[in-house]
Parts: sequence; C-alpha cells; structure tokens
Amino acid sequence: MKKYNVGVIGATGMVGQQFIACLDGHPWFDVKILAASARSAGSAYAAVMEGRWELPVKMPGWAEGIVIMDAVADAEKIASEVDFIFCAVKMTDRETMELEEKYARLECPVMSNNSVFRMTPDVPMIIPEINPEHAAVIDTQRKRLGTSKGFIAVKSNCSIQSYVPALHPLMDHGLTDVLVCTYQAISGAGKTFKTWPEMVDNVIPYIGGEEEKSEAEPLKVWGGVKNGVILNASAPNITTQCIRVPASDGHMAAVFARFEKKPSIEEIKKRWRAFSGEPQQLKLPSAPKQFLHYFEEENRPQTRLDRNLENAMAVSIGRLREDTQYDVKFVSLSHNTVRGAAGGGVLMAELLCAKGYI
Repeated sequence: MKKYNVGVIGATGMVGQQFIACLDGHPWFDVKILAASARSAGSAYAAVMEGRWELPVKMPGWAEGIVIMDAVADAEKIASEVDFIFCAVKMTDRETMELEEKYARLECPVMSNNSVFRMTPDVPMIIPEINPEHAAVIDTQRKRLGTSKGFIAVKSNCSIQSYVPALHPLMDHGLTDVLVCTYQAISGAGKTFKTWPEMVDNVIPYIGGEEEKSEAEPLKVWGGVKNGVILNASAPNITTQCIRVPASDGHMAAVFARFEKKPSIEEIKKRWRAFSGEPQQLKLPSAPKQFLHYFEEENRPQTRLDRNLENAMAVSIGRLREDTQYDVKFVSLSHNTVRGAAGGGVLMAELLCAKGYI
C-alpha cells in the first residue's frame, strides 16, 4: 500500500488529539499538517497544547514541533499538500458545512467526525464492518460537487457504535423494535473530570441531540444504495434514552430487541462470534481481529476493564438473555473517542484507500 500524506483539522480538541494518537506510527498515513482555529495558528503544537493534552498516552514526539495552520484561511495550502484530511472541528453547523465542502471542492477528500452531513443522501456514513457498500455514493457526490477526487465521508455518532454492530448480524431475523438506553462517558462532550468537575459523583439524564441521532442514524447505516444515493431503512423502530455518566471514556448501551423470527440465545452468540466484515477480510491496519466479543461473565463488559479491547476498536457484549417484554436484551460497550470517533475515522479512511476512492 502506498503512503498517504494526511492532515488533521481541529487538532487541538479531544477528538483531534485522539486522531493524532491513532495515527502515531500508522503504516499508511503520515501526518504532515495539523490545523485549528486562527488563535492557535502559527505556534508549535506542543506550545499550544501545554496543559491541554488530555489523553492518557503521551503526545507523539513528531507532533510537538509541527506549526499549526489556520484551518479556514490556509485551506488552499493545506489541500495542496495532503492526500486527504481528518476533520473534527468545533464550529457552528453552517461553518462546518462550508469548511468541509470547501476542502472537498479543493479536491481534498474529507474524513469527517462532524454531524452536519450525516443524513445527506449522497454522503456515506460508514461503519466499515457494516456498510462498506455505501462508499458507492461517492461518485454521485462528486458529480454534485463538480470534483474528480474530492468528497466527504462521515463517521456516525459515537452513541450508536456499541449497539448497532451488535444488532447487525441478527438483521435477517427481521429486527422490528429496539429500545436502547446509553450511558455515555464525559469525553463524548470533549471533557475530563478536571474540566467538568460537576460530573464527579453525578449523572445527567440528558445529552442534547443524542437521542434524535441515536434513533435516526442506524436507519441510514442499514439503508440501501439506489440511483446513486442512500435510501434509509424503514425498520426497525428505535427509541432511545441517552444519559451522561461519570466515566472518562466508553459508551455503554442497554439494548432490548424484538424480531419477526426470534433467534435463540445460542444462535445470537454464534452469530456474534462468527461475524467479521471487509476490514477483517482486507486486514486493514486499524481493524480489530475480532470485532464483536461476547463475555459470559455476568458482570461484564465493564467500562474500565473492556473499553480498550483490541486497541479500543472492538465492541464488547454481555448479559444476553430473554426478556419478558421484548425477545432478548443485552449490554454492549465501545470506546467513544476511538472506535466511536477518531479510530473509526482512521479505519474508514483505510477502507476507502483500499477500495480506490482515495
């Protein structure tokens, strides 16, 4: 595989930091550019990030001396020097939309962690193990944008990363109804306990916009491609509650599911153990060897013990049993800023490179 020069836009934020950590030592991608807002531009990354590096791993040495560029004012220069960008900015929806389309029109593909284009029919929202075929709509998007190389591909919301993968191998049983309660870590808000002390010994039963995303986005992921665009699936019916809990990283979901043809407990476990997708078949660098891990222990998965499974790219599942109201229920867990954000974005880029879209 050829080497690609890449940039990280929004490099000073929580997800931007995670992109840098995920790309450290990557066999395909060399980070050449870090960009952020105008107030950070012109200074070395280490100087800007003094006291602001929030990850448990050390900042990679190669990143320390990179001089930050202005994500907006330097867009033309950035686009000319990289093969594609990872984007995780904190801007208004309109500003984000304009910025990402600007890079795409500059013939620079955008791997976005932002939400503004997630429901656009010709923008693929890819969980690589589940819907890699959605990349086909990139050709339609390029025609709309008037580009030959540039396009936008997006990550789905971090809240759906634990339960959608667990439900996906069971779809042929006719999944009709899903109830999910998510218990989401504070890093999903870009916070730590140091910056958000109010979350210590606290639970907040509301996360703005999460429930709407958690109910709508799976239907796009499970949708089909027709006439060059993605048509959302009409089922299952999904209802969610999203709750902020005092965990640093890791989103957990309590899932209840109903089927037209109820699978047995053993059949479900068998499906989970056997499931793999294109990333595993292609042996992509960031792909977990086993995407779905089932724990037989009654007290697993646990956030602190299991969020980093397979470099934080696997999904942990446990407590599968029959339910009195639905058919089955279980608990699942994923790392929200790795699999659910930066790591998933890197895996998506690997997939699109392997398939020839970049």
